[in-house]
Amino acid sequence: MCRGFVAAEGGSGFDHVAVLRDEAVSALAPSEGKTIADLTLGGGGHSEALLEAGATVLGLDRDSTALAAARRRLARFGDRFEAVHGNFASFDALMRERGAEPFDGILLDLGVSSPQLDLASRGFSFMREGPLDMRMDTSGEQPTAADLVNAAPEEELVDIFRRFGEEPRARRAARAICAARARKPIATTTELATLMEAALGRRSGKHPATRVFQALRIAVNGELEALSQVLETSVAWLKPGGVLAVISFHSLEDRMVKQFLRETSAATIDRPEWPQPKPNPRHFFTQASRRSIAPSAAETDANPRARSARLRVAERRCEP
Repeated sequence: MCRGFVAAEGGSGFDHVAVLRDEAVSALAPSEGKTIADLTLGGGGHSEALLEAGATVLGLDRDSTALAAARRRLARFGDRFEAVHGNFASFDALMRERGAEPFDGILLDLGVSSPQLDLASRGFSFMREGPLDMRMDTSGEQPTAADLVNAAPEEELVDIFRRFGEEPRARRAARAICAARARKPIATTTELATLMEAALGRRSGKHPATRVFQALRIAVNGELEALSQVLETSVAWLKPGGVLAVISFHSLEDRMVKQFLRETSAATIDRPEWPQPKPNPRHFFTQASRRSIAPSAAETDANPRARSARLRVAERRCEP
């Protein structure tokens, strides 16, 4: 759910600690002469470590505030660092436009960052009063969470809450929203959070609005569609021996990454109707381990938001 940042008061608004920084950097093995694409630049924490190890880094992010903060933070690395505004779903097109060459590594740190959560005006958090926005890129005409909440049919809301939030009481949540918006538009984060608490009740320590907010954020930003696209794109933009490193924060993301790597790291495929297995035409990667890497106890003690993070790593195979 939440990318690896700990927000600080003042400063750029993107002062942070990157989750699984050492593990991701170790997997990517940066060094002089290597080029790495950090497709979720954020405040630049992972990129800073990669640059300090001698690599050249292209950083991509859809959030212009994050880009500005990263440019300031990483300016000392000169032309070894470049920041690009864009959605990683468009990574292929952006790199073709730039005439880029394949990379030695690609890093994805998925989800929303703590500075985005902690800034009330961005509308990501049910803990802070703010407009019901949730857009990662506020520069375009992309619909907001308020647009969805106030205009989407009940069945669409049910589908969003079930698919993207895994909310078991999706129907009840959607009905409550439709009834409330008939009286007046739902405009703020706390309005929606209060409505969900009244409709769903508290059954555990988790706020009843948690899954609804996650679902709306994923829907507004097209996060799972973008992840699917960039995973496929990574195949063409990694050199043989290049490393793909993906940090996810909830089961929907991790499941997609795990399935993609399973499908693309199997040497053969088999079906019950076939007499024998066949070579896998999508055998693009090798994995040292199918197990994900979790943060250490020390890291989660220092940054509780890191507790759900999982890192998966794969190496691009050399063509036969």
